[in-house]
Amino acid sequence: MAQALYDKFEDGTFAGRIPLCPGVVAFEKTLRECEYALRSTLEDWILVGLKLKHPQPAIKGDGSIKMPATGR
Repeated sequence: MAQALYDKFEDGTFAGRIPLCPGVVAFEKTLRECEYALRSTLEDWILVGLKLKHPQPAIKGDGSIKMPATGR
């Protein structure tokens, strides 16, 4: 979550994303709700990736994320 980026829209709602984790985004009315939804989305993203045997990011103790080399 240390890699999360948040934007506030003109209508007061929030968007959150984790750039190194494609598709991990959330949209909510408050920043706190957006943080919670983004964490939930990240958890789901990791679980689906494990099930489908996708390369998983290494999440370090300081919250930083490192994606494995894919050979592409």
